Amino acid sequence: MIIYDMEDVPISKRYQDLAEMTLNQTLDYLKFDYEVDVSFTTTNNTVIQEINQEYRDIDKATDVLSFPLIDWPSPCDYDFLEEGISLYMNPENNHVLLGDIVLSMDKVKDQAEAYGHSEEREYVFLIVHSLLHLFGYDHMTETDEKEMIRLQKEILQEIDYK
Repeated sequence: MIIYDMEDVPISKRYQDLAEMTLNQTLDYLKFDYEVDVSFTTTNNTVIQEINQEYRDIDKATDVLSFPLIDWPSPCDYDFLEEGISLYMNPENNHVLLGDIVLSMDKVKDQAEAYGHSEEREYVFLIVHSLLHLFGYDHMTETDEKEMIRLQKEILQEIDYK
């Protein structure tokens, strides 16, 4: 389940549905069998720049920020999660708390135009990218980056947003 915070930049029902579909398809692809909660904030370049400065000490706007609540020893290490799953459960609904996604809708528009594809495709891509971060994937090394790119392509293909 996505918990929306659209105080800065509200999104349409269509975009909410796209976010839910993307979450569910990504969970299916990663074979994650639990219900999840993800906090999802849509914002603008000004606010995401402030957040990026505060949490990453980078004073520029970025497209999406991910704040995982699970410190995976390796990406999608479900055995690790099983051992202490109660630590990561929302006590109100027993969903696994994956983390927070903060997405700049300004960047969605700018990058879609720059890459020559639709805003919907860019939006879906950024959500997939961020969800992979919530599952412990990263792109700090060339090997990790290649793996993340491969997964992103495969997931986007699965949900027909190549």
